[in-house]
Amino acid sequence: MPELVVGRIGRPHGIRGEVTVEVLTDSPDQRFAVDTVLRAATKANPGATLTVAAARNHSGRLLVTFAGVVGRDAAEALRGRMLAIDIAELPELEDDDEYYDHQLEGLQVELPDGSKVGKVKEILHGPAGDLLVVARPGDDDALVPFIKLMVPTVDVPGGRVVIDPPPGLLEDLDED
Repeated sequence: MPELVVGRIGRPHGIRGEVTVEVLTDSPDQRFAVDTVLRAATKANPGATLTVAAARNHSGRLLVTFAGVVGRDAAEALRGRMLAIDIAELPELEDDDEYYDHQLEGLQVELPDGSKVGKVKEILHGPAGDLLVVARPGDDDALVPFIKLMVPTVDVPGGRVVIDPPPGLLEDLDED
């Protein structure tokens, strides 16, 4: 079943089993709600899950307590585990111009004339807006602002994204 990573367990907080979680989702209130079951697989236990018993923000960090995890040692044993949900659990997006990152990653990137540029490697979410990271064969990755002006077409069923970059955006900046 395809998964979406929503967080990574960090260090323990205190002595009662609470852990810090690096949030990797834009819906932490929903993903870390009480009684939510998250996949937390390890090589030894690929089917491992954790159930959220409590979650709170503390000094800009998300602190989570998982059911059955009692004490600092038990919390420390969880450090580094990736927390995921099944993609099938994601709600449908209401807007036709909204996409989940996993829907865009791997799409073919083309120019308006149909020439191939590369593939969407990942989406960077920055304070100034989202960027498509385009992996280009034999060249450095390109960063393309994910705005309608530069990305006029997103065709998820067709497996492609059309970009219309301004002159110079895709050229190398080698200065000798």
